[in-house]
Amino acid sequence: MASNILFLPFRRTNAVSMSAAIKQYISTKYDQHPDMFKKDLETIDQMRSNAVNSLEAHVSGVQKLTLYAAQLVWIGGKFPIDIGVDFTWYPALGFNTQNPESQNNLRFELANILYNLAALYSQLALSLNRSTSDGLRAACNYFCQAAGVIAHLKDTVIPDLRTTPPEDMDTMTLESIQQLLLAQAQECFWSKAVKDGLKDGLIAKLAAKVCDLYDQAADYGTKSDIISTEWIHHMTAKHHHFAAAAQYRASRDCLDKQKYGEEVARLRDSLVCVNEALKESRWINKIVLADLNGLKARVSEDLKRAEKDNDVIYLIPVPPKSELRTLDRAGMATARIPQEVSDPYSALEGKSAFGQPLFAKLVPYAVHVAVSIYDERKERLVNTTVIDELEGLTQKLRDLLQSLNLPGSLQALEKPLGLPPSLNTHAEEIRQQDGLHKLRRSMHEINKLKSNDAAMYQEGVGLLKAEAQDDDKARLKHGTGRWNRQPSREAAKHLYAKVDEIDGYLKSAASSDDLVKNKLKECEGAIEVLGGTARDLELYVPNSKRTASTPLVERAVDGLRSTLGDVTKLEHRRKKRIQEVREKVKYDDITGAILAETARFEREYPMQKIEPAQFENLFDDRLEIYNEDKDMVSQENEFQSQLITRIKEANTAFTTARRGDSSTKEREKALQRLENAYFKYKEIVSNLNTGRKFYNDLANIVTRFTDDCRNFAYHRRVEAGQMETDLSTALSNLNLNIQDQKERQNLRSHYTTHQQQQQPFSPQQQPPPLQQHQQQQHPPTHQYQQQQNPEPMPAPTPTRPPQPEPGIWDPTQGIKFGGGPPGAPAQQRQQVNGNLHHPAYPNANPRGGGQWDVSQGLRFG
Repeated sequence: MASNILFLPFRRTNAVSMSAAIKQYISTKYDQHPDMFKKDLETIDQMRSNAVNSLEAHVSGVQKLTLYAAQLVWIGGKFPIDIGVDFTWYPALGFNTQNPESQNNLRFELANILYNLAALYSQLALSLNRSTSDGLRAACNYFCQAAGVIAHLKDTVIPDLRTTPPEDMDTMTLESIQQLLLAQAQECFWSKAVKDGLKDGLIAKLAAKVCDLYDQAADYGTKSDIISTEWIHHMTAKHHHFAAAAQYRASRDCLDKQKYGEEVARLRDSLVCVNEALKESRWINKIVLADLNGLKARVSEDLKRAEKDNDVIYLIPVPPKSELRTLDRAGMATARIPQEVSDPYSALEGKSAFGQPLFAKLVPYAVHVAVSIYDERKERLVNTTVIDELEGLTQKLRDLLQSLNLPGSLQALEKPLGLPPSLNTHAEEIRQQDGLHKLRRSMHEINKLKSNDAAMYQEGVGLLKAEAQDDDKARLKHGTGRWNRQPSREAAKHLYAKVDEIDGYLKSAASSDDLVKNKLKECEGAIEVLGGTARDLELYVPNSKRTASTPLVERAVDGLRSTLGDVTKLEHRRKKRIQEVREKVKYDDITGAILAETARFEREYPMQKIEPAQFENLFDDRLEIYNEDKDMVSQENEFQSQLITRIKEANTAFTTARRGDSSTKEREKALQRLENAYFKYKEIVSNLNTGRKFYNDLANIVTRFTDDCRNFAYHRRVEAGQMETDLSTALSNLNLNIQDQKERQNLRSHYTTHQQQQQPFSPQQQPPPLQQHQQQQHPPTHQYQQQQNPEPMPAPTPTRPPQPEPGIWDPTQGIKFGGGPPGAPAQQRQQVNGNLHHPAYPNANPRGGGQWDVSQGLRFG
């Protein structure tokens, strides 16, 4: 139905199930069971169905759309935006309204819902009876709310989309839509002011603001590739229409204030503006055109009267246009964001009509992320500053003992025959653990994990390479001008960064694996002996002769034995403390504290989204409980320094007392090799456990990487197929697109020139006197304007060759149909054709519109 205002069309979508994706995500990422939220899962699907099917101008749709939008914002704090649902929407504006766009993005869904809410507000305004003051007031309110929703969409939702926005939601398009809605809201207020009979001066200010808003809307529209040229012509005509209306009302205000000269000047400018608006008559609807023609008739009538009165009675000089005071503006239309849109959390609180927020009992996603961050941070803190430091101190002590050939030299002297008890204990421990077979079995399992990780990684890399090759082939086929999507490396920077990152992990792990293999190779024989039978162990350790010990040797042995006993006690104490610290980390659960802090944030800052970074202060305070463990490491380091000094002194006294005694050398070496092999065995076991954990963790990383590569390659194939389809059908739309682009470029040039040369209602130069004279004395006829006794305009001097005699056909002239009304003189026919090219009336058509009338016959020349 034709109207003098525009409305936003709805965006359409396809049915999808959000509940299935949310249920799957809860089951895999949360500790809570999805069945706890069965009712909420059913409700979210029903809400979406109600919202996306509200495609008619009924006020009930407002609550359906705002309720679903509020719930989308709420669950955005519970789940990541890529929840696993591909939301498909069809554009509402532009040339690609039949080509849908799909995104796995909750904010993309929210943007489309808010767009439809703005469209609903605009259509509600159109459906009202705007012939009454109440209807105009309600329509103005609806347009202001529609503009507010578009402003919220443009300023808040789209910047947080994290993906490329839809083509009809770019900045220029949304700015144009917002200004158009505000212009129509201001126009409704202007209409109400006219209907209520307010003063002409105030009505002029209101009309001037309408003119500005339409001008801004058209200006942004020319910078958009989506706003249609029909809309731009409509907004341009409205801009000039309300420029004329503002000057007309200002002229009436001048008449009341007896400013007769200014009245004439403003009426003349009003007539110029309305004539500019009528240049758009080919593209605007009949109602807008009728409004313009009615305004022109009224302005022309008042101008004729005002000029006559001033010339005959008042004789006041008419000021030039450049001296007219710029009209003030009275802006009554503002973008008002509905509270349910700007503050969705408050709409879901208490006993509101919106009900309770869905998944309220589900711990927010940001809380899970924060807990993971804290767990990782405490693990890193404890491992690097406590456990690794203590194990490093212990290893330093063992290296010292090994360099001093301890405790082998002492054991060989104290027990020259048989095996020392400590050696038997170490050998029994290795036998129970299956010794060398366990190490080889662990290495084989780790190699399998490594191979699986590498194969999965190569699969992901292969997907990226294949996709990149297909993209390069398509770019070579169509050219970079047409195949204008991002190259693969730019479109998936994070994936290609992961390629190098995972490759570095694998190379570093391979180096560590080789190091462990070399460790095992060095002590493999001794470990095999320790894991063998007692007989094998006794044969490996040679016996020595028992010698008489001097009192000096006895004192040295006692001192060294006591010191090595302190070493053993120190190692046991450290093992116990490391175990205690690990237990402390295991039971350090920060979830309760984070939930309490989350509740405080939601209570004090309801508009603020919960982010993991908000818990940094809580993390720092919580990690202070490990300060005592770091202090313990410092104490251990100090104690070990003193112990090392005692070990060196005791060993020096021991070697001095036994100087010259070589009876136990071979036994000492054998015992020391076995002692060193035992500790190497323990070290290798620890290394293999670390390697197994590393490859298991890497498997999760590589699996996610391969899945992301697979999804990326799939979406790129779908996108490439769509681009191929678009390119194959582009030729059929080429003429239309070229024509539209040319027209849009002309409009852009027009607005650039218009803004540089002329400001609304504050012209800087007066029209040439000849043009004013022609406008006043020779108003040409127009197909939409009835005037009394129009004087003919002098025909332009012809530039073509002289006309042949009437009735004789000249081939250079072609054939003309219906040269003019039957019996009309040549001068009248010349005037009609002259008006067709008059710069003020480019759209005035002669009678008959150039179509042949059978009653006119054929005329040659």
